Amino acid sequence: MKNSKRVIAGAVALLSALSVASCGSSSNSSSSSYVEKVKVASTDDISKIPEGSQTELEWLSYFDINPTKKEPEKRTDLTLFEEKGGTIKYSQVSSVNKYDKLAARLMSNDPPDMFWYEQKMTFPANCIKEMFQPVDDIVDFDSPMWSDVKDVAEQFTLNGKHYVAPVKFLPNSILTYDRSIIDAAGLDDPYELYQDGEWDWNTWYDMMDEYCSGAAADEERYGINGWFAPFIFQSTGKTLIKYDAEKDEYVSNLNDADFVRATDVLYDISKNGMYYPDWVGQAGDAFKKNILFYAMGPWASTGSHSPKESDNWGVVPMPKDPNSDTLYTTVEMNAYMWVKGSDKNDAMKCWLECAKIVQTQDSYKEVEREKFFVNNPYWTDEMYDVAYVEPVTEKYTKLFDPGYGISTALSDDDAATNDTKEAIIPYLYTSVMKTDENGSQYTWTQLKETYETTVESELKTFNDQYHAYIKK
Repeated sequence: MKNSKRVIAGAVALLSALSVASCGSSSNSSSSSYVEKVKVASTDDISKIPEGSQTELEWLSYFDINPTKKEPEKRTDLTLFEEKGGTIKYSQVSSVNKYDKLAARLMSNDPPDMFWYEQKMTFPANCIKEMFQPVDDIVDFDSPMWSDVKDVAEQFTLNGKHYVAPVKFLPNSILTYDRSIIDAAGLDDPYELYQDGEWDWNTWYDMMDEYCSGAAADEERYGINGWFAPFIFQSTGKTLIKYDAEKDEYVSNLNDADFVRATDVLYDISKNGMYYPDWVGQAGDAFKKNILFYAMGPWASTGSHSPKESDNWGVVPMPKDPNSDTLYTTVEMNAYMWVKGSDKNDAMKCWLECAKIVQTQDSYKEVEREKFFVNNPYWTDEMYDVAYVEPVTEKYTKLFDPGYGISTALSDDDAATNDTKEAIIPYLYTSVMKTDENGSQYTWTQLKETYETTVESELKTFNDQYHAYIKK
């Protein structure tokens, strides 16, 4: 493995050059030339906002795109947008009342221009409520700028129109482990198994079982902690709710036979004491509790949670379905929704292109990679590739469950009234690892019987609304 400590000096120099270049430096150093090359490429690919067009976009959100006291450095996408003649006006709302505030603005015929995409409720529920408009007039998914995300954008269409233009994909959860624990237990390195195509449910389960079974009489060991259950479901290539093109409606997929296999694995992990259910906020703390795998977004093993010089951590993706040759993943998607009623086509087109190019062009991505290693010097190249690069390439087929955006009961955690404050769809993904008030673990059969009628009822209501929407 190549340890990333070797990149620190080069990354610092490169980032310094970027800062200088953005201020108009004419330095002839190699780093500055590299950055200037990036700026030329962005200028070639993105046109300025035409003279006479509106140039200011109102951004209704709970976080700012502009520099703030907490984050004073100007974002690269914003720098490019301003070079093209645009500006962003921030209108603040809370994360909880954001849709209510947007609805009020629309009712008063005073729409903002942009809104943040979120998996829960943005699509399709709030699209058929006419909060957002299609992007097809300003985004050409067959163009070099957007063709790499066309397959994902196709999952966010209504009546043949695209509502989401993805600008970036991020890993939702990875498995971090401590190689010293792996070595001490005499286990194979998970990363090597992944490289050899052997990282699947069976290998993963057997490794956790062997580790936990090897505990001394006075020792507590666990196989895993964190967020992983939905990814086991979705590694089958299926989601709990799916769009049926033949019927042109959203339907329940709860009875898919592959989910029986997935839930059997999750049920056994919990039943056999391999699951540590309490919250653990970072990878290092999990390893101190003798937890073999820590499943969480990379935030929990980077930055202030990053490994120390004496650590030897590894990273692998969620294991694949042993019955499938295809690698599936669900990733977090960054996108800016175009609010219905906004008529700033030129400015919105320019912003989306600025946001997209800094996340997908190789030269920008290399700067981002080097910056990462400055802040995380004891990660390795292999860890970075598994966590940040491979999941967003064509190696993985990306899945998004529309069930997260169907209705309040199915999708909106903020409105949930159960003990875990989860709407039905996110709850079902993790529920076979939970127990009832008597301590009895739920089975998948029980859960389907409990929630199937509600799911079908919510889908019927939504589909009626959807069909009425597309007939307009």
